[in-house]
Amino acid sequence: MMLPRRYLPSIPALMALEAVGRLGTASAAAHELALTQGAVSRSLQALEDQLGVPLLIRERQRLRLTPAAADYVTEVRRALQQLASASLTLRANPAGGSLNLAILPAFGMHWLAPRLARFTEAHPEVTLNLSTRLRPFDFAGSGFDAAIHYGRQDWAGVAYLKLMDESVLAVGAPTLVPQPLARAEDILTHPLLQMESRTGDWGRWLAHHGVVGQRPPGMLFDQFATMAQGAVHGLGLALLPTFLIARELAEGRLVPVFGGPVPALGSYHLVWPADVSPRAPLLSFRNWLAGQLDPLPDP
Repeated sequence: MMLPRRYLPSIPALMALEAVGRLGTASAAAHELALTQGAVSRSLQALEDQLGVPLLIRERQRLRLTPAAADYVTEVRRALQQLASASLTLRANPAGGSLNLAILPAFGMHWLAPRLARFTEAHPEVTLNLSTRLRPFDFAGSGFDAAIHYGRQDWAGVAYLKLMDESVLAVGAPTLVPQPLARAEDILTHPLLQMESRTGDWGRWLAHHGVVGQRPPGMLFDQFATMAQGAVHGLGLALLPTFLIARELAEGRLVPVFGGPVPALGSYHLVWPADVSPRAPLLSFRNWLAGQLDPLPDP
């Protein structure tokens, strides 16, 4: 439902208030907006009259927002930025919609990216925008239509499309481990690398091999890509998703240190807000992705 028009000030008046609040004088705001100082002053007066509340405190040659107006300008600035972003999106894709997708870096690079050419070929009307997010977030006000999520189905308020399970392999540089280890617990004699979001992985890997009650420490990383490079350069042993290290294994830059792949606790999902009707670009992407869950050949 549209609000009454009396609650919808003109964009020029809102831009004048935002500029004055940031710059402190009507003359500075006028210079930035390419207006006269009188035009800015009239816009501010009209805005105060329309809203029925004072917005500015006049102190000598400067203008200062009232506390309530400062809060108001914070929301106004966000709204103006959203309008500008919507206009840029429209200009970039006048024939169709855009899909803003939050991705996980390693999964996006190694699993999703090789498949995206298929989507853009099948749906040239959709502009796909990718940004990195490492953890769940509130979709409301985020600007994202969907996200790639790793873990269990524990993201509140979203719907799920499962993409793949994950297996991890214990690996290291051949200079660090020239031969496979004789026992799983022998990893404890080597430096270990681990994700800061998965500090229990080595303990679970050991338990899988019959060594219980261990939670070994290790050097922390926030992304798999940097941890993989750390392992390649001999910083320590790492548990890495098999889809991420196919090339490193094939080229001998990483080698398995004990046993084969072990199922991880989580899976990868496409998620989107459950209480919002999906827009056409998301429906196209979701339906296309559901038909693309066959594995690609190793690189």
